[in-house]
Amino acid sequence: MDVAKAISEIHVWEMTLRSVVTFVTLLLLTRIMGKKQLSQLSYFHYITGITIGSIAGEISAQSETHFINGFIALIWWFVFTMIMSYILLKWKKARKVLDDEPTIIIKEGKILERSLKSLRLHMDDVMMLLREQCVFSINDVDWAIMENNGQLSILKKTSQLEATRQDVKASSVEPQYFPTDIIADGKLVYENLQELDLTEEWVLKKLRKKNIHDVKDVFYAQIQTDGSLFIDEREKP
Repeated sequence: MDVAKAISEIHVWEMTLRSVVTFVTLLLLTRIMGKKQLSQLSYFHYITGITIGSIAGEISAQSETHFINGFIALIWWFVFTMIMSYILLKWKKARKVLDDEPTIIIKEGKILERSLKSLRLHMDDVMMLLREQCVFSINDVDWAIMENNGQLSILKKTSQLEATRQDVKASSVEPQYFPTDIIADGKLVYENLQELDLTEEWVLKKLRKKNIHDVKDVFYAQIQTDGSLFIDEREKP
């Protein structure tokens, strides 16, 4: 009796019907909302996409959730999303309020510290985003822009966009170092210096050649493949 009672409480047909109806509805709604919603071009689309998916999951998986109430909520979220998408399409000011604007974090090879602070990013995050685009040396970047969807768009320096060594049949030289942080936020990264078999005196000597006498005056420094040092001085207040 207990087994039969437990089976009867599973509501197999009800949950099956919920899942089928929700699946078809969600498929139709995403089709209507279009590729922009699917690509999650902004935080707004990201949040609405997650919310609609969560409501659909709640309807199909939770028998305690009233089906009609959940279905109405799903439809209204779709309606609100379409209304806001129309508003964002027609009014630029609304796009600035809801989606914000892209933020420049590297301008003409210079790291913009204030932009990093406003985005709550540190250089480890920036280097990770650069490496995702196969850029390992920050010295190769002319412009970098943080888009509204959290992706980083970069424009390499002109010298990096020209013909490769293979194109001009130039001799290739093996890199001496892997591009590595040496100074971060005005502080020496001693563990990286040890791994590269470099000394603090070597770094200070490089800084003095640039007329920099204190490590604290450097926001970020990275050793390049040829042994040179990319130096980004701290912004003056």
